[in-house]
Amino acid sequence: MDIFKTYTNEIKKIGCGKRILFATVPADGHVNPLTGLAVHLKSIGYDVRWYTSNYYADKIAKLNIPHYPLIKAVDVRGDEIEVLFPEREKHESQVAKLNFDIINVFIERSTEYFEDLQEIYKTFRFDLLIADFAFTAIPFVREKMNIPVIAAGIVPLMQTSKDLPPPGLGMTPAYSLMGQVRQAALRFLADKVLFKKSISVLKELCAKNGLTYNGENTFDYLLNRSTLVFQSGTPGFEYYRSDLGENVRFVGPLLPSATVKQQKLWFDERLNQYNKVILVTQGTVEKDVEKLLVPTLEAFKNTDVLVVVTTGGSCTAELRKRYPHPNIIVEDFIPFGDVMPYADVYVTNGGYGGVLLAIEHQLPLVVGGVHEGKNEINARVGYFKLGVNMQTETPQVQQVKRAVTEVLKNPVYKINVVNLAEEFNDYDSNKICAKYISEVLQLTGKTVAIVEEELLF
Repeated sequence: MDIFKTYTNEIKKIGCGKRILFATVPADGHVNPLTGLAVHLKSIGYDVRWYTSNYYADKIAKLNIPHYPLIKAVDVRGDEIEVLFPEREKHESQVAKLNFDIINVFIERSTEYFEDLQEIYKTFRFDLLIADFAFTAIPFVREKMNIPVIAAGIVPLMQTSKDLPPPGLGMTPAYSLMGQVRQAALRFLADKVLFKKSISVLKELCAKNGLTYNGENTFDYLLNRSTLVFQSGTPGFEYYRSDLGENVRFVGPLLPSATVKQQKLWFDERLNQYNKVILVTQGTVEKDVEKLLVPTLEAFKNTDVLVVVTTGGSCTAELRKRYPHPNIIVEDFIPFGDVMPYADVYVTNGGYGGVLLAIEHQLPLVVGGVHEGKNEINARVGYFKLGVNMQTETPQVQQVKRAVTEVLKNPVYKINVVNLAEEFNDYDSNKICAKYISEVLQLTGKTVAIVEEELLF
């Protein structure tokens, strides 16, 4: 019997008529990772729709998924935060900036999101909400609409643990007795001092709206209130926790859909002319090319190493003019699937999707990023020796050169990335998610059994 064919046919029968709404904070790193899952669920019979910024309307339309725009909710796209909240620049420290973002980008948008979702429900009575873990209407939907919610962990797991330092600070764990005592003190400090302001705003929000609240920080609150948490990644890329939340499910890397095909593959002959290739990017949100792109270009211009830069559309022409060297390629955008197979090192500020893709391509990393949660991602890269964490957003030229040279010369990074890539391959994310979704929606026992048989791993 073709078990995959049976699985697909049965799920299509059950999924027919079940309605799933995706809802995401309007930022690339929150929208893109869930597109692959949305397309898969649609293909197996679910009625899938999406609520997010109009900025993503075309992207979602290309997936043949109906889109609901933000109406009441303020559109706080990642690349527009400084414009919407110019006062953010006054908060220079990592903790102050994070507190500001938690309040203004997340907590204060919750009731606006909820108003929009209530309007959507009048015409699309969704049976399940799938949201990124930072979508702050999760508790409203779960408690006030009595609809199950699955939160997608599109960054490393942000749930507090007695075994770990407080999340959000980019600290790595210590499992010794003294380390545990120190981490307990830091967790107390984080809740009572560092993040006191955002926790107070959350407490007030819950009291005002009659929501259950047990004194948690914002991300613990959202994760704990979710029916399930689909954590993108695998246990091998997460710190050990003896108290892992009962609702957490590792589902493998959640990656963007490949539904929209390229008309032509990207390629440059120089990829085959150099023994070593460095791929460097700062993503699409970070516009200051002096932070990471320029130091990397300065470190390796006029060398026997090929440097491939993707700018995300920031200063592409200027960088080409500034660095006309034969060993440098500068493009607005290059599909990672076209270039990563040729690369030997990936230099990045630490976007989670790019890091997961690099691991899938068995590509060691050099990372330099602090804000927007990148410190947590980059801390894990260093802790698991998948590459070098420079622990800064503004590395010096020699710092970049040393880090890249270390990764190229020391085989331990490549070995560890290969091993983790093999673990990734054991997880078929879409099928695993479909299994848990069927359970949440209380589909027939027969369907669940078929899915579980398919998912033996």
